[in-house]
Amino acid sequence: MPIELKDITSKKILSEATGYLDTGYTHSLNPYSGCAFSCRYCYVREMPIQKFKETPWGEWVEIKTNAAENYRNEVIKLRQKNKPIKIFMSSATDPYQPIERKTAITRRILEAMLETPPDLLQIQTRSPLITRDLDLILKLKETCDVLVSMTIETDREDIKQIFSPYAPGIKLRLRAIREIYESGIAAQASISPVLPFTPEFPKLLNGIVDRIWIDTLNIGDGSMGKRSKRLGMPELFAAHGLTDWYRGDIHVRVEKYFKKSFPHAMIHVSKNEAFPKP
Repeated sequence: MPIELKDITSKKILSEATGYLDTGYTHSLNPYSGCAFSCRYCYVREMPIQKFKETPWGEWVEIKTNAAENYRNEVIKLRQKNKPIKIFMSSATDPYQPIERKTAITRRILEAMLETPPDLLQIQTRSPLITRDLDLILKLKETCDVLVSMTIETDREDIKQIFSPYAPGIKLRLRAIREIYESGIAAQASISPVLPFTPEFPKLLNGIVDRIWIDTLNIGDGSMGKRSKRLGMPELFAAHGLTDWYRGDIHVRVEKYFKKSFPHAMIHVSKNEAFPKP
C-alpha cells in the first residue's frame, strides 16, 4: 500500500495528557502524525486529525522533522517551572513507523532525552524496530524510569491479518519484547485491544515481560465503545464468527484467564491501572 509521506515542522511536540492518559502521565509525545500500520480498529480514525483529512487513515504519515529540537526546548521550560514530566510515546501514532528506519526521528528524540531526561517514559509500539534503539534506551534507564510496551493483541496470525494486516507479525513482536526484557528494561505486553487468541497465549508471554496490560474496544477507545462501533467493529467480528469476543465484559474474562498463569500483580486492566506506578 503506497504511503503519502510529508515532512512538517511542528509548533510543539509535548501535549498535556488528558482523557485516557490522565491516569498519571503528564504528556503525550507523537513523533509522527498518521500511521502506516493502518489497524482497522484504531480509534484515531475517529479523531479530528483524520476526520478532516482527505487521504484515508493508513495511507499518510507526516514526519515531524523538528521533534527532537522541540523536545529540548519544551523540557527546559517545564524544568524551569519545576513541572513533572511523565511521557507516553505515542498516543496517536506508532513511534516506530516503517519510515523511522530512514528518518530516525524517534531515535533523535531519545538522544535528546539523554541530555534532558523526563521523569518517566513509556514507549508504546507494535514494531520490532524498537530493538535498534536498545543502546539509547538502556542509557536512558539510568536517568529516568522507562517502560517499553509492545502491543500484542493476539497470538493468532490469521486474526492479525483480519484486523491489522499491515502491522508487524506476532512472532517478530514476541522476539522483540523478549530481547527488551532480557536486556534489563521493564517490558510490558499490551493486549490492546483484546482479539481472539489461543489457550497458549499466556505461555508465550511467560518469562519475557514484567507487566501485562489488558484493554478492549469497548473500554479503551476513549468513548466507551462508541468509536469502535462507528468503525464497524461489531460487524467485522460478526462477519468472521467472532461475536463472543466482542462482549462488553471480555476484559473481565481475559483478566481472570491470565491470572491463572501469572501473579495477580502483573495483570493490569484499562483504564485506571494504566499508569505504571513505582
